Amino acid sequence: MRSSNFCVFIFFITATVTATGCRYNKEELLYSGRPTATNCIIINAKFATDVLPLISSKCATPGCHNAASSAGGAVLVTYAQIAALASQINQRSVVEKTMPSNGPLSPAEIAILKCWIDAGAPNN
Repeated sequence: MRSSNFCVFIFFITATVTATGCRYNKEELLYSGRPTATNCIIINAKFATDVLPLISSKCATPGCHNAASSAGGAVLVTYAQIAALASQINQRSVVEKTMPSNGPLSPAEIAILKCWIDAGAPNN
């Protein structure tokens, strides 16, 4: 009788640990803060048509990273300025998602930046 109660007890402990242990197995919770996989073969980001319009509309705005404001000393208007800060843009916008200051970029916008930077930030 005693071993039967012990077996039931062990069963409930095992079931409880198993059920609660899988509770956080969601990718966004397990890997929060890390970029998710992006298929850069499909996303062929071009500086002139994809990156520059994105930076111009989201980053190089009045009060932020335009020529008049230069928040944090960073101006993001020309290719040279943007390419020189590509690693910081990647860290703040793609990895940490702390920029732009008015909220993170959409997943599609993040993919554009990530693929362009991963390709070596070409002037294309």
